[in-house]
Amino acid sequence: MTDTDLHEACGVFGCVATGTWPTQLDVAHTIYLGLVGLQHRGQESAGIVTSLGAEDSKFKTKKGMGLVTHIYAEEDIAKLKGNIGIGHTRYSTQGESEIQNIQPFVVETEHGLIAVAHNGELVNAKSLKKKLLRHGVGLSTGSDSELITQLLTHLPECGEPQGLVNWVGRIKRIMAETLTSYSLVIMHHDKIYALRDPFGNRPLCIGKLYPAAAFSGKKVISDDDVDGWVVSSESCNFNSMGARYYREVLPGEVIELSKEGVKSVYIAPRPNKAPPAFCIFEYVYFARTDSTFEGQMVYTVRQRCGRQLAEEAPVNVDIVSTVPESATPAALAYAEKLGIPYGEVFCKNRYIGRTFIQPNMRQRKLGVAKKFGVLTENFRGKRVVLIDDSIVRGVTMVPIVKLLRAEGAAEIHIRIASPPIKYPCYMGINIPTFQELVANVVPLEDMPSHFGADSLQYLSVDGLKKAVREGIKNPNGSVGHCVACLTGEYPVKCDDW
Repeated sequence: MTDTDLHEACGVFGCVATGTWPTQLDVAHTIYLGLVGLQHRGQESAGIVTSLGAEDSKFKTKKGMGLVTHIYAEEDIAKLKGNIGIGHTRYSTQGESEIQNIQPFVVETEHGLIAVAHNGELVNAKSLKKKLLRHGVGLSTGSDSELITQLLTHLPECGEPQGLVNWVGRIKRIMAETLTSYSLVIMHHDKIYALRDPFGNRPLCIGKLYPAAAFSGKKVISDDDVDGWVVSSESCNFNSMGARYYREVLPGEVIELSKEGVKSVYIAPRPNKAPPAFCIFEYVYFARTDSTFEGQMVYTVRQRCGRQLAEEAPVNVDIVSTVPESATPAALAYAEKLGIPYGEVFCKNRYIGRTFIQPNMRQRKLGVAKKFGVLTENFRGKRVVLIDDSIVRGVTMVPIVKLLRAEGAAEIHIRIASPPIKYPCYMGINIPTFQELVANVVPLEDMPSHFGADSLQYLSVDGLKKAVREGIKNPNGSVGHCVACLTGEYPVKCDDW
């Protein structure tokens, strides 16, 4: 994506050691590795909370602003030693980027401490906030994730017989209060509860932690020989910690993770038997290419998008390329489908930082030239098609095309491996306002001249759906994806909008 205007809300992670406690498994370091692997989902702040898992255990917490690797030193991880823990990496959608909004949130309840980490955005956050304030609940942050934490402290309608805390009942209450959008990990004493909203809008999956010998090739390890369990927004981080993908948390499912293992304890129904609404942009842009959703790898889906784009919008050129690097799988597949050579036209400077943090206008205008080196000999005098995964505001594509023109490209064509983004998202993705989206400002027929290109075409909505759904392996339920930012058809309606 040439524009950096779309941002995922957060990444969540949890880890429970199995067997005898205290454990030999380094839970804190496992969570740290999990958050490093989810860094692309949020770079503003991160937090880790661990516990020994006993009823009288205090929570050990370390939070900070910035990247995970900058927040945690080796001594910090050592101080977080525990048998169970959760973590969070954040990009703000609700609530400012400030210390008090860093998750996981920890609160004291009648039944002891709980910690909560949330990915998503509650579609009815305003009405929930009013309800809590009317009940005399004080709120210390601007985050809708705190609303979930406070709702968890409320006694469920089914009560708590014999004084035993009914966390499943409390979670059911939340799921009835708000249908979307959330993936949650909740830690209390010796258990983690992991859940997705009934529409499954945000991702969440489970992994098995195997002994190190399982990865050395020297010893055969049984499936029952497990060091622990992890739950994560994406599976891309599993290999780094010695975990293997187990399965997804289903839409509306509540999973209990403990030292005894993994147990499904509840699945919330969707109203009117509506289909799921998994965010389709997880496939297009947000997720790392080595993550797995619905039984298929993201990289493979992006390749199918490229092949579908080649069918819908072929062009006669000499070279297929892309702006590094999220659209590379689509570009490679587009080139292969049309039998046109793929080649790089840009070399990305990975250490330049964000182009909008510049001291003056001249430096800002140089942002693209500073971010990308130009591989002139690969395209001078040639017809080039640039493949990108999406366009949001479109402000970066203009100087990119100008740069290629200035360096001698004979023709420049643009192909986008997703449809035009036309509508805001209310479910955890930071999309600019309706008026800021270039697809609402510039008519499609005027797009080429707006960007200075010879032609521009998008993948169709039906083409994107086809590319995504072709490889889905989902024997446990129906298939459905949220395409609201493309069509304006939202999975739920809400008075807050």
